[in-house]
Amino acid sequence: MAPAAPQPGFVDPLVAEEFPGLRLRWITIPARPGPSPPALRAQLRDLSNRYRGAGVVTMRTKPIPQAFRAFFRQIGLDPDVHRIPSEAVAVARLVQGGFSSVNVVADACLVALIETGIPVWALDGARVHDGGLGIRVAGAAGLVVGDGDVTCGALFGDPVPACAVTPRTQRVTLFAVAVDGVPEIHLEEALWLAADPLAPTSHRF
Repeated sequence: MAPAAPQPGFVDPLVAEEFPGLRLRWITIPARPGPSPPALRAQLRDLSNRYRGAGVVTMRTKPIPQAFRAFFRQIGLDPDVHRIPSEAVAVARLVQGGFSSVNVVADACLVALIETGIPVWALDGARVHDGGLGIRVAGAAGLVVGDGDVTCGALFGDPVPACAVTPRTQRVTLFAVAVDGVPEIHLEEALWLAADPLAPTSHRF
């Protein structure tokens, strides 16, 4: 059965005014963080072979990385120091010599990021309010992702332990973040790529 369509996350009105084009989409699906199937591990190996030094250097000239780099500058981060997600994993691949399999959830999110340039994170679905996720300001923490009550993590940061996927997770909430200059179709494609290995019989949204 195909999963439900991705849901639009909320963006605090003051944040949306300052950063037009900042968006979040999310979806919750039944999934557990077990070992990745052979096909997904093979896909990671293939992607490792595609990432070479020259390609990593030139990737920042492409439209989607450029959009994220521009947004990082807007929020006061130097993208050459605090790398955008796609560049961070590309550099890690060069250092490590390849992409290593962690589990099916983490690997699916990694494949989505590599293929689209758009970061996807996973949360324990039981920790996410039915009203969904969004982007808001949380005092000194700055821009965060969460629901109305719970902060799940800093924007572009790893989920806090209380919201992270664990071996006991039964449902996974995937969310992707896009910025001005990133087409909506690529944002939904990133979520599809992450959700597909978790629900092998699913189809495109």
